[in-house]
Order: sequence, then C-alpha cells, then structure tokens
Amino acid sequence: MSTNTVAGRDAGLSLQQQRQRAAFWFLAPMLLALFCVAAWPLLRTIWFSFTDTSLNNLYGGKWIGFDNYLRIRTLESGRVIYKGTLVDPAWWNAVWNTVRFSVISVLCETVIGLVIALVLNAEFKGRGLVRAAILIPWAIPTIVSAKMWAWMLNDQFGIINDIFLRLGLISQKIAWTASTDTAMYAVLMVDIWKTAPFMALLCLAGLQMVPRDIYEAAKIDGIHPVKVFFKITLPLIRPALMVAVIFRMLDALRVFDLIYVLTPNSSATKTMSVISRENLIDFDNFAYGSAQSTLLFAILAIFVSLYIWIGKVDLSGESSK
Repeated sequence: MSTNTVAGRDAGLSLQQQRQRAAFWFLAPMLLALFCVAAWPLLRTIWFSFTDTSLNNLYGGKWIGFDNYLRIRTLESGRVIYKGTLVDPAWWNAVWNTVRFSVISVLCETVIGLVIALVLNAEFKGRGLVRAAILIPWAIPTIVSAKMWAWMLNDQFGIINDIFLRLGLISQKIAWTASTDTAMYAVLMVDIWKTAPFMALLCLAGLQMVPRDIYEAAKIDGIHPVKVFFKITLPLIRPALMVAVIFRMLDALRVFDLIYVLTPNSSATKTMSVISRENLIDFDNFAYGSAQSTLLFAILAIFVSLYIWIGKVDLSGESSK
C-alpha cells in the first residue's frame, strides 16, 4: 500500500520536479561533507570569537560578547587600552600587508598572465609544448616552490645574489627575506612567478572563445592591432578575466603558506592569516585569533559580494542582464 502511494506521488510530479529531487539526493552526500569540513568549523570559529576560549579549555569558554573584536577597533595603536590590554598594533600592520600584497600581486599577475595568454593564443610551431612548460611553476606545490626560492634568495649562497653581483646590479649581497626593506618584494616576486601561469590559463580559455572571424574582419578593414585588443579582445574576454581576478584575489587575501615559509617572523610581510594562526596556536590567544579569522572571512565575503555586484557578472562568467 505504501509502495503504491509513493509511486502515485512520483507519478503526479512533473519531469522537472523529479529531476530536481534526484539531483538533491545525488548532491546530499557532498553537501553533508561540505558542512562537516567547512561550514561546521566556520561556525565554531565564529562562536569561539565571542568567548574567552583557550587551547587548554576548548569547551569551557565563557561568553564575553564583542570584547575580542573591540581590541582591534582602532588604528591608534599603543594609545588605547582596553581592559588593561594595549590594542594590538600587529593586526593593523597585517591588514596593510595583506592589502598591499593582494593588490600588487593580482595586478602584476593579471597583466603578465594576459600577455602570456595572448602569446600562447597565437599560431606557432611547438605551441603545445610551450603551453605545458608555462604551467610548471603553477603546478609545483607552494611549499616546495617557497623552499626552493628560499635557497635561491639566501644572502650567503643564494644564486640570485650571485647573478646580480656578476651583472653589476648590486654591490653587496642582500638578505632578501630577512630585511624588512626587501622581504615584501621577495614574496611578491615568488608569488607572481608561481601564479601568473594560472592567470594565463584562465585568460587563454577566454581567448579561445573569441571567434576568429572577428579578427579576420578587423585585419581586412586595416584596424591597428592595439585598437583591436582594446575594442574587441578585451571586452569579449572580460567575463573570463573578471572570474580569474576574483579567484586570484581571494587566494591573495588569505595567503599563508608562501609567507609562512619564506618570511615567518617578518613584520613587513605578516598577513592576516599568519597573525591569526600565531594567536590561535603560538600565543594561545585562541578566542582572539578566532575573532581575527572571522574578520578575515567577513572581508572576503564582502569583497566577493561587491565585486560581483559592481562587475555585473556571476561566478559562471556570464554577464548578468
């Protein structure tokens, strides 16, 4: 009787409703896994940020409201005291480092990646081999590339100093990752070297969708290649370019591993992710570190929302109407 009832209900559903129900059940295991590995830890972190939880007492923290957030409420570091604790100046330094790193790295990677994509999109012999070779830096794990560059940038036996000395570009060896004057430049150089191929790959995917007939018509009309790029190519690949920028910006804003390996103790490169990890683990300020992590998540969410709204494009790369 129950089987007939279920069969009758299914028969009364439209084909579209049946497909939606089937899709839900197929996606249910994945959604459950995402909740366990992503949503639940995020919710727990937000909860910890409103308590005085410590590593030694993860389940006994007391609710303290916005006290952890009020510790980082002002830029006038060192002058404001909140409940006997100086407002943390390291957080605002980390915010500035993160913003500077993100803007410079994403801008350079976008320009370089677009140039590489334009070259790879042209017809020439051995193009497939060049395309595969250009992706090698991106394919190398970040930890491996960071350790490799740490040896190359070493002030005593690094190959970078040796090359620059031979070329006469520098007069003495430079401690690239140890000096506060050059640490950020070293990190940016490594990040751009590694991630520019990723941007090139996404830009190349957009270029492959542009019809060849448009370029042939422009060539027949005698339009200058520079004008063709700005008037035809760039507008047509704009959705793909915007998707590439937003994904890269999200990675840049939460950068951790590269900086943690290259310059773990440098105040010139310490980002929001690094300082959050220090408070969570090293300094046993677990609740305060949770508040910093929650703020980082909020910044990422706001950035994505504004970017999609301003760009009028969704994550699938299709322009909204």
